[in-house]
Amino acid sequence: MSASATGPLHSDVAIVGGGMVGASLALALAGTGRSVALIEAVAHSSLAQPSFDERTTALGNGARRIFETLGVWQRIAAQAAPIRHIHVSDAGHFGFARLEAAAHGLAAFGFTVSNRHLGTVLWDALRLRREVQIVSPARVVHAQLSDEAATLDIQEGAALDGEAARTPRRLHARLVVAADGAQSLVKQAAHIDSSTHDYGQVALVTSVRTERPAGGVAYERFTADGPLALLPRHDGSYAVIWALAPSAAEALLAAPEEQFRERLQQRFGWREGRFLQLGRRATYPLSLVQAHASVGLRTAVIGNAAQALHPVAAQGFNLGLRDAAVLAELISMTEDPGAAAPLADYARRRSADRRGMIAFTDRLVRLFRDSRPVVTAARDLGLLLFDLSPSAKQALSRLSWGFGRLPRLARGLPLTGRPAATPRELP
Repeated sequence: MSASATGPLHSDVAIVGGGMVGASLALALAGTGRSVALIEAVAHSSLAQPSFDERTTALGNGARRIFETLGVWQRIAAQAAPIRHIHVSDAGHFGFARLEAAAHGLAAFGFTVSNRHLGTVLWDALRLRREVQIVSPARVVHAQLSDEAATLDIQEGAALDGEAARTPRRLHARLVVAADGAQSLVKQAAHIDSSTHDYGQVALVTSVRTERPAGGVAYERFTADGPLALLPRHDGSYAVIWALAPSAAEALLAAPEEQFRERLQQRFGWREGRFLQLGRRATYPLSLVQAHASVGLRTAVIGNAAQALHPVAAQGFNLGLRDAAVLAELISMTEDPGAAAPLADYARRRSADRRGMIAFTDRLVRLFRDSRPVVTAARDLGLLLFDLSPSAKQALSRLSWGFGRLPRLARGLPLTGRPAATPRELP
């Protein structure tokens, strides 16, 4: 990669957005012989970094395998909690289902890890890779796409904080990757439209310590207020993700801790004993955002820029990580990563997985929001039948691997130029 201190930058691939998916793509491309520029508006170590806050992400075994192949799983695992059991129930009704990882020959269905820890591991690894030039804090203020290249104007450093604006720095790349979220500027420059469905819910997230420390069990309770998930954390507490109506979430966000704990206890029950201590509470709106295309002229779209999902199935990051893995594989195999042919191949490879996971998540949300008695009875009967069906449980246990052909990284295979890490366990 060539650049002067203030002159234009040149790279094979420019990744706009250094959150978990964008950083994973940059790390995957390191060692492939491609020059990479990673552009991120907020320094990863900043407490204001929205991608690396205290929210908890569930990593499926497919994600675990990708990170093993990239050589960073050992550090991630130091603060990851395994999910060995899953308990799903329809609160106030008779439906429930239980899944045991051991019954499917798995050590765990997946792992939970804080976004902050995952971001720290990824960015620490990136700083060791010369092939990746990190441009941060910096924001793309204009993007121009042509048949030959993508040209980005980047505002760097102090100008982001309202000080005297500097002349934007220019970057030329053969491919620009939109990893900058649902409102992606790059996606807009590529004339890729999106559709949005507002679920009319807000996710209230926090953590809670219970009388019995978390022991590898993940809970999903579908309550009258909205789906409530408790996920085990590495420190023995639970991550709480509760989908609520905006007014209810606002009231609980402002409620005294004791009042909040009582409401949470009432909705969840006493399976883990008394709720003792809460962490910091935060909220974010829930909607389904779908890009109408995953590629454009000299542009590829990944992660939340391509699709933002409801957290009910905890599959949003896993889906975005597979975007990154497939794109990295195709980039490593072609001379011009922004040419029409590899981009068309990327769109084709990701189509079934995106459609399948979006449909699964959206139907799950709609099913458990329907309070009509006949629907409630049918879904509870369905849960009980699922609980009795080993084949249905086996199919669900592989959900986090996605739909369609697995990318090389998820199979434990390198892209190019480096040996693969030895997988710790087979699925």
